[in-house]
Amino acid sequence: MSETPQGIRLKLSVVVAIVALLAVIGWQFLPGNGGLPENIASGNGRIEATEVDIATRIPGRLESFYVEEGDLIDAGAAVATMDTDELDARLASAEANLHQAEEAKRLAQAIVAQRKSEQRLAHSELARVSALMDKGHVSRDQLDRSETASETADAALQAAQVQVASAQAGIEAAEASIRQIETSINDSHLTSPVGGRVLYRLAEPGEVLASGGKVATILEVTDVYMTIFLPTAQAGRVTVGSEARIVLDAVPDYVVPAEVSFVAADAQFTPKSVETRSEREKLMFRVRIRLNPQLLEAYRDRVKTGVPGEAYVRLDDALPWPESLQVNLPNG
Repeated sequence: MSETPQGIRLKLSVVVAIVALLAVIGWQFLPGNGGLPENIASGNGRIEATEVDIATRIPGRLESFYVEEGDLIDAGAAVATMDTDELDARLASAEANLHQAEEAKRLAQAIVAQRKSEQRLAHSELARVSALMDKGHVSRDQLDRSETASETADAALQAAQVQVASAQAGIEAAEASIRQIETSINDSHLTSPVGGRVLYRLAEPGEVLASGGKVATILEVTDVYMTIFLPTAQAGRVTVGSEARIVLDAVPDYVVPAEVSFVAADAQFTPKSVETRSEREKLMFRVRIRLNPQLLEAYRDRVKTGVPGEAYVRLDDALPWPESLQVNLPNG
């Protein structure tokens, strides 16, 4: 017995309804959709990392480069060296000045010893003449000459001691000059303050750079984050340290653990990178999602910036992550 058109349409309607229901259920469990649980907030963004510029402190000629773009380097690794011929000459001159000041101090100290001997003799002579004067054996004129000789010896000793102090000041000035030049020489050996990837070489050997001239840019691969924007209702429930997840468009099968490192204090208009027009028209809060530095260290050779993706933030720590957002990392 053939089915009536009405029966066929009824069966088709039931099939369509079932398919639609399954699609809705499946959509709710896919990352990046609007069917996330109420305790999960999400936003799209791009992977970013801190960029550190290596620059010269003093002007000079770039002598050599030790890294290439794309190299992974550790904190403290040598990046480049500035020419130090002029500084080396200044250092030799400062060391010669120090030697001269030390010799001057030794000479002044010898003079002090001589003046002290002369002072003792003058004081003894004055005491002897004073005693004889009391007994009437010497004239007043002789006593005056002894007093003058004693005062002269005192003044000579004081002048010699001033020369010692002056020589010591010369030594300290020469030592300060040496430290300053040595600091400049050390600063001529440019090293990276952070570990990461060499993003750009901004100068080449032979170029003359001004003070503050940039030599290279280092991408700090252990300080990686994604910036997203959340509406007021969700941002108000987010705190620094809240648990988060990141799913990248390039590797959607992996779920990377992260945490909230910054929540803006003031609301703002969102940029055009936010996907929907209705969301862009709202005032949103900027939220930074930072990846764990220890995790990044293990995958430092895989870190790339600019990769788009989706970040998810758990608004209620008491509720679990959905199955689709359980941590799933690549092997090795």
